[in-house]
Amino acid sequence: MGYKCLAKDKFSELVEKFTKEQDVFAPIAQGLEVKWSLIDDPSKILFDFKNTSMSPKGLFFPQTECLFEFNNNKDAEDAFILKETSPLVKKRTLLNIRPCDARAFSILDKVFMKDEDSLDVYWKDKRDKTILIGLACTNPCSTCFCTQVNSSPFGEDGLDVLMIDLGDKVVLKDVTDKGEEILKGLEDASDEDIKKVEELKKEAESKINANLSMDNILSREVLEVYEDPFWDRLYETCLNCGACTFYCPTCHCFDIQDETKGDYGRRVRNWDTCMSWLFTQHASGHNPRGTKKHRVRQRFMHKFKYMPIKLDGDIGCVGCGRCIQVCPVNIDVRDVIKNMNK
Repeated sequence: MGYKCLAKDKFSELVEKFTKEQDVFAPIAQGLEVKWSLIDDPSKILFDFKNTSMSPKGLFFPQTECLFEFNNNKDAEDAFILKETSPLVKKRTLLNIRPCDARAFSILDKVFMKDEDSLDVYWKDKRDKTILIGLACTNPCSTCFCTQVNSSPFGEDGLDVLMIDLGDKVVLKDVTDKGEEILKGLEDASDEDIKKVEELKKEAESKINANLSMDNILSREVLEVYEDPFWDRLYETCLNCGACTFYCPTCHCFDIQDETKGDYGRRVRNWDTCMSWLFTQHASGHNPRGTKKHRVRQRFMHKFKYMPIKLDGDIGCVGCGRCIQVCPVNIDVRDVIKNMNK
């Protein structure tokens, strides 16, 4: 593993090398937002941005995904046979993904690919065929707190290559064997460049001023945190709009629906949210999370208590701060963590 260097004016050549055989996705400006898009023009790729409006989670776990199709015409040759949707045809590269979003994929790998008995083939297919080239975050948002949840603005978890923007050039560090193969042929970074990378890393981490502890959350009994009186006040301002869950790079709840038109049918899974009362509505009519308090508590308990228990200590949050930015009533997850930890 080592550092390589590439002049910025040569970066488009690297992108064009990918586009010959793969689909390349990267952040581009669309109006006032920064969004992930399929790239046909390398000059549109952004380097100077805080983070994308939405995480790239939808490229692996789409908002609506067809799982299989079927034909209800009893006279058809394929009548009542379930046909799985085709796997991803072309390999892909995601450029300039922030380390927090890449770490989210490592967490979701433990959800969708925990073991062979519960393997999500749709998620695995996309993960296996995608290269992740990250862009270190040198100027974190005021709402970022990745350093408090086992990450860093220069984090490498989940990435194949980490790229650091030095202005007129970029330094690239291979993280995996895939990354090492990608960087073959590039010149080695100088000692001065590597020193500059370390300085930028320290500077970026120092800009994150959140001071959070989760020791008590993780050590206390589940019911002790669950029954804490502070939940009686927290939920009051929440609208249950679900914006926090849809923008979150680690939220992964979904609903399954069968859709038919004439004889054609398909089974799809759609993003869902624990903020919705319908999400836990039983066929009997009973709802174990029938109140707003139950639903708000579930969101935070799941991320900071249940997931660490199930996922070998991994917290279900990467500190990207999107939920803070989009919440219409200014609920700040950092304040919630502090209260849960008291």
